[in-house]
This record gives sequence, structure tokens and C-alpha cells, in this order.
Amino acid sequence: MLISDAIANLIEQLLADNNGYAEIRRNDLADRLGCVPSQINYVISSRFTPELGYVIESRRGGGGYIRIIKKQLGRDEYLMHFFCAIGEQIDEQAAAAFIANLSADSLISAREAHIMKSALSSASLMSVSPDRRDTVRADIMKQIILALMK
Repeated sequence: MLISDAIANLIEQLLADNNGYAEIRRNDLADRLGCVPSQINYVISSRFTPELGYVIESRRGGGGYIRIIKKQLGRDEYLMHFFCAIGEQIDEQAAAAFIANLSADSLISAREAHIMKSALSSASLMSVSPDRRDTVRADIMKQIILALMK
């Protein structure tokens, strides 16, 4: 197992044990896992993002901490959060991550996730010029999310 996976698994376990809340000290966690503190930062910044439903707060200094909170939102609030997080452009990989999170949180069925991935794939957008695909993909994804809220 990669060290980044071990860090993510430990943080996810802390979140699960504490109802979606974890407060960690970077150096303590790094010592516990035998890694450098910057690896903790990397995992948090890449795997515990607002787009994935997390709020990150930090305080620097000797008594500093990193607080990670998994958002507990209602269905429409959660969908609106995704809507806002999409932005003006989204690439196929990021769209797939959003869809996986919607599915993992039971906001869409496996079938709906498959349909969304197909609709947002580069193959589906082949007739759109490559420089516009991410913009069109974002527009389509936003419309799908709005339709899910009805």
C-alpha cells in the first residue's frame, strides 16, 4: 500500500469514528505513519477537497492543527454544493470523480452514474472542438444536477 493511501485510510477512519469530524496534528500523524509532514498536506489537499464534500480548517504554529469535516447536507443542498463546485469548466476525470461521489453518497443510482459518465465522456463530446469540451461538459453536468434536484 502506498503511503498516501495509508494516510487517506487513517484520516477516513478518524472521520468515520468521529461522525465526520477529525482534528489532527500534522507532525503527530507523520510520526505515527513514518512519513514527512508534507505528505500529510499532499493527501489532504488532493483527497479531502471541497469538491469531495470536505471542509478543511487549519491553524499554524506549535499548537496548530488541521481540522477536517465531512459535510452533512440534505440531498438538494449536497447537489447544489456539487453544482457550485463544478465551475465554468470540468475535465472528464474530475467529472468522473464528482459522479463517483454522488453515487457513493447514494444521491444517484449506479445506472444514473453510468449514464452521466457516458454523456460527459470525450467520446460523447467528439463533435465539440477540443478547446470547448470542458466548458460544454460543465454546462451539461450542471443541467443534469439541476434535473436531479426536481
